Amino acid sequence: MALKVGIVGLRGIGNRHADIHMSDDLADLVAVCDVVKERVDKTAEKHGVRAYSSLRDMLENEDLDIIDVCTGGFENGSWHYEPAMEALDAGKHVLVEKPLSADVGEAREMVATAARKGLYLGCNLNHYFTPPAEKAREYLDAGKIGEIVYCLHKMGFSAGEPTYAKATSSRFAGFPYAHLKAFLSHPFSVMRHFCGDVTHVQAFVNRPGFRRRVDDVMLSTVSVHVRFANEAAGYLLSQRGDAPYGLGGWWSLEVAGTHGTFCIENCVEKITYWPAPTPEAAGDADKPQGGDGDGPEVTESGLTDFGETFPRRIHAFLEDITNGVPRECLRASGRDALAALEYTWAVMESYEQGGALVRPHPLPPLHGDPATLGD
Repeated sequence: MALKVGIVGLRGIGNRHADIHMSDDLADLVAVCDVVKERVDKTAEKHGVRAYSSLRDMLENEDLDIIDVCTGGFENGSWHYEPAMEALDAGKHVLVEKPLSADVGEAREMVATAARKGLYLGCNLNHYFTPPAEKAREYLDAGKIGEIVYCLHKMGFSAGEPTYAKATSSRFAGFPYAHLKAFLSHPFSVMRHFCGDVTHVQAFVNRPGFRRRVDDVMLSTVSVHVRFANEAAGYLLSQRGDAPYGLGGWWSLEVAGTHGTFCIENCVEKITYWPAPTPEAAGDADKPQGGDGDGPEVTESGLTDFGETFPRRIHAFLEDITNGVPRECLRASGRDALAALEYTWAVMESYEQGGALVRPHPLPPLHGDPATLGD
């Protein structure tokens, strides 16, 4: 039976989620909610569902399984906490747009509440719900990467000074950490997905002269060195339209290990795998790609639209709940989103201390449910 869904927040992302729920067999979109009457009425009429201006009213009058929180707010996340907590208190499973919250303390409370109530809390960390990411996981699980040595990730908005315009939206204007809070959940979640927990963070954060000259306070370029729990080294570069990106496009991830290396380009488009050279090929200038000299393995996904990540991620959330997976096994869970926020807060702390090495706040422990935990 399809899961009954209600959506809160109907700007662009909320309407995108509505379209996806309407086209997914695992979802039954029942109602939508927004404080702006024109927005909610338009979406409700389009999909033939009921409209509400109050989440409380929607929860009291509808038999819902899931509340999909698509509100925004300052730094894209200051309106996530209240509706998510209200839905959890009402006993509903919750999917929240990223970041989980614009405040790490609120995010910790959201994760703790979901765990205490035995509910699913997920976050739209959609960047690794892609065919290239699935292929990368196959390489890892098959031992084709081996022990991870390093991870390099570039992600952001490829642009430059000629196209720059100072932010005037109240969501971002005047907030120096807006880019970090609104965006770093994506790259940190991807790095952690493939390489595990981060134990150390060191960051250098800046903004180019063209932002300084117009008193744009947004810290738009961030360079982060991390150490993973498995002792691999990691590096993240994220910037918000300060310069055009080169190789790999706006989104590139390279994970290298003792048996091989993969690189994903433009998130959804392509993955390349380089095996470590055989003893016969090692040091051979004619076989620079490793292996037996046949070159790297390139897999094109056939996708070019980043928007394809949204239905794939939302379907995974619906699928996990439908299948009743252990809460600790929920893909892109609230705890996963909290991890990304803890690393973001460590970035800000490191920056404020002149590039000091910072240990992120520990994540809540996984206890497991005796009803679902296997032998």
